[in-house]
Amino acid sequence: MTASSVEQLRKEGNELFKCGDYGGALAAYTQALGLDATPQDQAVLHRNRAACHLKLEDYDKAETEASKAIEKDGGDVKALYRRSQALEKLGRLDQAVLDLQRCVSLEPKNKVFQEALRNIGGQIQEKVRYMSSTDAKVEQMFQILLDPEEKGTEKKQKASQNLVVLAREDAGAEKIFRSNGVQLLQRLLDMGETDLMLAALRTLVGICSEHQSRTVATLSILGTRRVVSILGVESQAVSLAACHLLQVMFDALKEGVKKGFRGKEGAIIVDPARELKVLISNLLDLLTEVGVSGQGRDNALTLLIKAVPRKSLKDPNNSLTLWVIDQGLKKILEVGGSLQDPPGELAVTANSRMSASILLSKLFDDLKCDAERENFHRLCENYIKSWFEGQGLAGKLRAIQTVSCLLQGPCDAGNRALELSGVMESVIALCASEQEEEQLVAVEALIHAAGKAKRASFITANGVSLLKDLYKCSEKDSIRIRALGLCKLGSAGGTDFSMKQFAEGSTLKLAKQCRKWLCNDQIDAGTRRWAVEGLAYLTFDADVKEEFVEDAAALKALFQLSRLEERSVLFAVASALVNCTNSYDYEEPDPKMVELAKYAKQHVPEQHPKDKPSFVRARVKKLLAAGVVSAMVCMVKTESPVLTSSCRELLSRVFLALVEEVEDRGTVVAQGGGRALIPLALEGTDVGQTKAAQALAKLTITSNPEMTFPGERIYEVVRPLVSLLHLNCSGLQNFEALMALTNLAGISERLRQKILKEKAVPMIEGYMFEEHEMIRRAATECMCNLAMSKEVQDLFEAQGNDRLKLLVLYSGEDDELLQRAAAGGLAMLTSMRPTLCSRIPQVTTHWLEILQALLLSSNQELQHRGAVVVLNMVEASREIASTLMESEMMEILSVLAKGDHSPVTRAAAACLDKAVEYGLIQPNQDGE
Repeated sequence: MTASSVEQLRKEGNELFKCGDYGGALAAYTQALGLDATPQDQAVLHRNRAACHLKLEDYDKAETEASKAIEKDGGDVKALYRRSQALEKLGRLDQAVLDLQRCVSLEPKNKVFQEALRNIGGQIQEKVRYMSSTDAKVEQMFQILLDPEEKGTEKKQKASQNLVVLAREDAGAEKIFRSNGVQLLQRLLDMGETDLMLAALRTLVGICSEHQSRTVATLSILGTRRVVSILGVESQAVSLAACHLLQVMFDALKEGVKKGFRGKEGAIIVDPARELKVLISNLLDLLTEVGVSGQGRDNALTLLIKAVPRKSLKDPNNSLTLWVIDQGLKKILEVGGSLQDPPGELAVTANSRMSASILLSKLFDDLKCDAERENFHRLCENYIKSWFEGQGLAGKLRAIQTVSCLLQGPCDAGNRALELSGVMESVIALCASEQEEEQLVAVEALIHAAGKAKRASFITANGVSLLKDLYKCSEKDSIRIRALGLCKLGSAGGTDFSMKQFAEGSTLKLAKQCRKWLCNDQIDAGTRRWAVEGLAYLTFDADVKEEFVEDAAALKALFQLSRLEERSVLFAVASALVNCTNSYDYEEPDPKMVELAKYAKQHVPEQHPKDKPSFVRARVKKLLAAGVVSAMVCMVKTESPVLTSSCRELLSRVFLALVEEVEDRGTVVAQGGGRALIPLALEGTDVGQTKAAQALAKLTITSNPEMTFPGERIYEVVRPLVSLLHLNCSGLQNFEALMALTNLAGISERLRQKILKEKAVPMIEGYMFEEHEMIRRAATECMCNLAMSKEVQDLFEAQGNDRLKLLVLYSGEDDELLQRAAAGGLAMLTSMRPTLCSRIPQVTTHWLEILQALLLSSNQELQHRGAVVVLNMVEASREIASTLMESEMMEILSVLAKGDHSPVTRAAAACLDKAVEYGLIQPNQDGE
């Protein structure tokens, strides 16, 4: 390769850079560097690479490349300037100013360098002023907070608030950190006052947020054990604040692991992976510590759920999960097998066992091979055996409770545990116990087994009769309400009306009893949950649905229960609502296949008469009137691990059913449904996200998006809507997404930029060729609104594409609405980019008759758009104006110009005036 090849690649890179293809330019410069380039060429290539990295906003690499160029040529003023730009963006103003001073000394008359130096000088002075004033503020705030005489004063409260606010800014957090702040915050924590502890924890959040080295240093100063132990305090607010701090610390440490030990600040103290394991190890220890509050134990489980399993199965590394299983599976099982409130047991809340089940499920799902899963099973079985064998009745109860926990989480592990020798027999025997506590544990295990035990045929064969006996014979409501687990077995036919598990009327009687218990606020929430579980299954029956939505007291009790601390009820509530709104997946059977099945004497599912659309719509109206939206908004807001992806999907299904009718959408929006749908559309199962996104689209189409999604939320709606444009979505979802994006694109340039950033334009263009006329029209309308953006105009102006041709041809289609959209796009584009006017005659030979048809249309809106396009063409070029005036267009314009003072008349008159100005036509004797 010769020097000319280096030069050729450099020129190619320069051209790509000018066109905005910074990645391509970078590749060309890199290829050139790999050849036998001279030191001078290398300096130029490195500084050019620095320019690319600046455009790509990778300032670390920009600084590195500029430094390499300066090493080759110390007087390379362009490289010095680019390094100063990178350093400024990285916040290293003192180094950036040195490079700029060197630039000014090399080129004293360069105004760009002089201006940059003035700007950065002002930034440095401002920073110095801010930091000096901040020094005094930090010192003063800590003096007030640590002064014992200021206890409980307003002054102290204000100082704590100011400290938290200061820590939210990176410069303020750094100043607190460098002012011995962590040690002082430790003293605040040691004082034990709730307000001071909250202020200290929230300030530490600011110090550690997105900053790995400060996080590691904070853990070193405070002690990892000390930080984790704060989770276990009795104060719920302090425990939650500690949970938030630990989450921020996890994020900072994990980010460092991903970046190869480089955090935001580019420096660390020790290996973050080791710190991460120390933190997790302490959380696992906390799970089984006596004296830790139930709330603290729940928060520890929540942190483990978020921090340990892989975010995506595409990530091949599940080593952290394997390590947690080896180190802490027994501790998690100990929480899952705990009995609530017996003396000497761990303190747990109503949600602890469910959280443990979810963590176990996520750990199991994160395993990659049979060997890993077999190890998980072995550890679970050994733990259950250790309690079941030789530990007496208390041990058997603990073992059975652990099996229940596994059945609610990784049910494969639960099913295998059920097959262990003696476990099932003990469950059956304890169901007849005279001790309520023992009977409760056994009945719950039996219910969970009935729902999930694939291999335990005994349950499915004998479960109904056993639970029926308990329901009928037990004198204790707490046992009878749990025995309603027979509803699971009774609903085995699902929505199939022909498969009745119980005698006529039995399902309605069970549902009535469920509603009675649900409305009894004398029963604790943990027990009433079982009534909701029963309804979640019984509401497969349409008769039950109809009675349920008529019972205002039961609906009110259901919604109130969903707002309480007892979060394990969320899935059951969501399931019942899905059944009532028929928002589950249901496919209408093919009539031919039904006839064939009848001929072959095969079972044919039947839909209940009360599940027809008219009944479903009536039920939706009643749920809306009862306040279902407010209850679901509260459910979405919960931060409990119980709000799983499956639960999110159920809520998304219900929301989509609630917004099906246009007249109901205002109610959903007014009660906060629009805001609640955004997180559902961004997180959860693929089906759930799609359903929530479609509900968002429906709301965006029929209501004012700025009112429905106030403030910054409107920008969060774009991504879910764009996701509906993918080919795996239905035609209806595509259409509704296009309509919604059309509305958003017409609101502001910032929203149009957001749509462009989500790479929606190629997909929208694809739908402009769709066979379905409504989708094709919606895509064209969306593109018409997006055409107000410079980037879209550039696409139409680029050589070698048929975008303009498509709009011209669509302007001549028979579909009047498609014509209107395309003509509107043409009017917009020819106004903004006059160069496109000269290309219209080139795209199709029918251009003239299309424009004439627009001007002769009976639709005034089409006439106006056509007149604007013609006016733009006349004003753009005398040559085009001449072609137009030599055709029948002049006569059409002359007639239109004589009309009343409408926009069409004014545009036509302006065309003729311009033609007169060009000398193409002469005014008549009347001056017209």
